[in-house]
Amino acid sequence: MAAEKNGRDGGVQSLQRAFELLEHLADTGGEASLSELATLSGLPMPTIHRLIRTLVDLGYVRQNTNRRYALGARLIRLGENASMQFGSWARPLLAELVDEVGETANLAVLERDEVVYVAQVPSKHSMRMFTEVGRRLLPHGTGVGKAMLAHLPSEDVTALLARTGMPSYTEHTFTDQDALLRELAKIAQQGYALDEAEQELGVRCVAVAVPGAPVPAAVSVSGPSGRLTMEAVERIAPAVQRIATALGSTLSRDGVTV
Repeated sequence: MAAEKNGRDGGVQSLQRAFELLEHLADTGGEASLSELATLSGLPMPTIHRLIRTLVDLGYVRQNTNRRYALGARLIRLGENASMQFGSWARPLLAELVDEVGETANLAVLERDEVVYVAQVPSKHSMRMFTEVGRRLLPHGTGVGKAMLAHLPSEDVTALLARTGMPSYTEHTFTDQDALLRELAKIAQQGYALDEAEQELGVRCVAVAVPGAPVPAAVSVSGPSGRLTMEAVERIAPAVQRIATALGSTLSRDGVTV
């Protein structure tokens, strides 16, 4: 019985360590050497090599031609399905937000350096905003993206921007890194982000990061600039903050993972 118990504990420990290695790979931008993983994890090299080989065999990690290891393609399906489930679960809170403010509400997460919209509840106006669930955009050009970036360490933000670049969606998109970093500092201080026709002309968006989410996530309200005026923003921003906080509190309470 003692041998069986030790075997079980070892299996659970190996599983925990394997997931920690995947998270370390994600933290490094998706690629690392065995020695870098050893430094990050504190695990002995033989243990890391054994776990990585298992993850490679399963398709959750791949070995590149430069002999460095990267997150594998098999994780894509798991991540996308988890994100969609998160969106379905959050829809009642988004519907509550729409009822309160009268504009379209969205939920997005940061996945592989991109903003992914995982849920939307449209407004009841005949002229309303629509973003396809599953759509991917770069975070510097969206309200939800800026809200999430504002809560990341600045070195992580600059590393992300180096990987993605800062192409413009409209003439109002931030394309200068220093200007964006100043904007992110302002967002962190005021508690919400604004998209001022930066992703689509004629559209304004108010976005708030979800506190305590297991991955960067943000709730937003979007609408035509003529209807979602700056006066309306003053009324809508506190409602978005309340829903984002409620979503984060529920995640923490129920132990929901994305």
